[in-house]
Amino acid sequence: MKLHSHSFADGARIPGEFAFAVIEPKHHVALSANRNPHLSWSDVPSGTRSFVLLCVDPDVPSRGDDVNQEGRTVPADLPRVDFFHWTVLDLPADLREIAAGSHSQGVTTRGKPGPRPAGDHAWRHGLNDYTGWFANDHDMNGDYYGYDGPCPPWNDALLHRYVFTVFALDVPTLTLEGPITGPTVRAAMAGHVLGQASLTGTYTLNPAVA
Repeated sequence: MKLHSHSFADGARIPGEFAFAVIEPKHHVALSANRNPHLSWSDVPSGTRSFVLLCVDPDVPSRGDDVNQEGRTVPADLPRVDFFHWTVLDLPADLREIAAGSHSQGVTTRGKPGPRPAGDHAWRHGLNDYTGWFANDHDMNGDYYGYDGPCPPWNDALLHRYVFTVFALDVPTLTLEGPITGPTVRAAMAGHVLGQASLTGTYTLNPAVA
């Protein structure tokens, strides 16, 4: 399989319009257009009956002690963990493209609805990890379904990677145990993946790294 995007090249910086936030000199960050990027794929394996799409940042700090703290820096050598920005399953077998901005336009306070937003037919969007990130934020907490873009710590010394992967499956739908999240979808896919393709973009809110 091959995965391509008109929105950014593999290994290149993701434009701010596809991020949750952009650099703002006075306050460090400002909310952005938060559009989902364009994606298209080809060379699909024979027997494919559906697709799953995941977007994962594998570079999220494992500890939050220094995150977004004035006068401090999140060290580049700190152990990192996965943060899911987009989980979509039950994409039909004849689908080959997702248009830019078709599933996210702007930051939606308390999250976009799901798992089946209007117009998505049989697609199911999972909860992204902003659901947990904002859990204790009075103004932002809620269930964040669908795509929400990059917003790494503004004081992180590490340039973050965002890995978009399309998986071709041998089943038309997935049965999950528990809520639709990145980890539960990964578990449900086991033994059903016929092929996959990935595309990686980078992003930072740290001017020193940018």
